[in-house]
Amino acid sequence: MINQKEILETIRMIQNENLDIRTITMGISLRDCCSEDTDKACTRIYDKITRYAKDLVKTGDDIEKEYGIPIINKRISVTPISIIAESSRSGDYVKFAHALDRAATETGVNFIGGFSALVHKGYTNSDRGFIAAIPEALSSTDRVCSSVNVATTRAGINMDAVRQMGEIIKETANKTAHNKAFGCAKLVVFANAVEDNPFMAGAFHGIGEPECVINVGVSGPGVVAAALKKMDGSDFGAVAETIKRTAFKITRMGQLVAREASSRLGVSFGIVDLSLAPTPAIGDSVAHILEAMGLERCGAPGTTAALALLNDAVKKGGVMASSYVGGLSGAFIPVSEDAGMIEAVQCGALSLEKLEAMTCVCSVGLDMIVIPGDTPASTISAIIADEAAIGVVNQKTTAVRIIPVPNAKEGEVVDFGGLFGSGPVMGVNRFSSEAFIARGGRIPAPLHSLKN
Repeated sequence: MINQKEILETIRMIQNENLDIRTITMGISLRDCCSEDTDKACTRIYDKITRYAKDLVKTGDDIEKEYGIPIINKRISVTPISIIAESSRSGDYVKFAHALDRAATETGVNFIGGFSALVHKGYTNSDRGFIAAIPEALSSTDRVCSSVNVATTRAGINMDAVRQMGEIIKETANKTAHNKAFGCAKLVVFANAVEDNPFMAGAFHGIGEPECVINVGVSGPGVVAAALKKMDGSDFGAVAETIKRTAFKITRMGQLVAREASSRLGVSFGIVDLSLAPTPAIGDSVAHILEAMGLERCGAPGTTAALALLNDAVKKGGVMASSYVGGLSGAFIPVSEDAGMIEAVQCGALSLEKLEAMTCVCSVGLDMIVIPGDTPASTISAIIADEAAIGVVNQKTTAVRIIPVPNAKEGEVVDFGGLFGSGPVMGVNRFSSEAFIARGGRIPAPLHSLKN
């Protein structure tokens, strides 16, 4: 039972420390929507999404009003469209993106994820063409998000796909240059992508998932930071225990909302993703949590160790609160979406290389990082390869969401608005990776992947 003290504490966290449900995401299988006729497939996709998700936004709004818990986003994820579109004879993959966008608009959700491909071991006949369509798909839609999985621990790294994704990111930036390359904010390149991630832009509904499911993403970096600020002089054992207890409370709230939403919508309850996803709002920063542990600025020596402690304690607290913790669950370190990260970059404490080191122990990877528009595609590909290698070797999910804004120079600030915040343009190593990326092929899986 939840006692009065816990209720009052939750109210305080919501009112003063930015505790919220970051997203309710409905995952929908589109496997029965395949057709050789592209128009027929797109009609099936639109009809199925709007049928299942017609009450998603209203249900989220109702729960928010009844329980007083802020629910920031309502979203949809679908089966990777590359799989559904493969049956189509026309090869016009952008039509599928437009169908998703119309369905998202009709249902009123913020974003729809799943314009995605899984090419970690190689391409199918249509995968290259599908991926080539991503820039046009993202530039001609408003709510569609895309992801490509280029590596897994079991398969290694598909370096042909890595090379292509560097080019795709550059093309997407150019096609959305009028909007500060915002198309790239809706595109993620993964290693070890998970099937039940509710967070955009990387959400898709995995092949092993049910017909329809509700996944909830909870976020509370402000709550954790506030708890740690009361612990001056405490040792790291006490710090970890405090984070665990706080994560437990946050997860319980998330599970309540997830079960309520799944019950009202008549679909399966999937997982609670306890990811400390920051926002540009003051007091809602992962960087400030690390600084509350004693770092002068995020990026100072000790930052990676502090982040490792945070990520581990969050997971331990979450799994005690729910048997269905999933998704990514840990700490996100997006630059433009985190006020503390932005400050750390602007004062010179945080570099791209330090962020890469931090991704060894965080939930995802290099996220919402703005770089100069003249950065070569091969350099972007090499950054993706480095991040994929971290994921493959460490058997964890890593990702790259990087935004080369045309004409932007190092030190400038690009404002995206809303939850996407403003990104300081970060410097990139200027030495060439062209010959390295041009090799192509596949980097083999590490020895420790052989576990059978």
